[in-house]
Amino acid sequence: MHDEDTLITEYIELNPDKPGLDQARIKDYAVSVWALIGYSRAVDGDLARVAHDYEIPTIYVEAALAYYKRHQAVLDNRIAINNGEVVDLLHPA
Repeated sequence: MHDEDTLITEYIELNPDKPGLDQARIKDYAVSVWALIGYSRAVDGDLARVAHDYEIPTIYVEAALAYYKRHQAVLDNRIAINNGEVVDLLHPA
């Protein structure tokens, strides 16, 4: 396992088109961190399956998990919004 700081620095970026910690994405693939985390829950945390299904290296999924640990509340809220569990007052449809 790699150092979390290194994983985040090397593989995660903020989305220049969608500001906010909840919009961070995987470098080189532009997959949202929140999407990877939400999917990992659906597959019982199987990182290899997440990587396979999203067609990205596993290290990127590890980086998403490292980022999630640092910004859990924000990302949990974003996942809840995506699932229709809460209303996003900052970004109404």
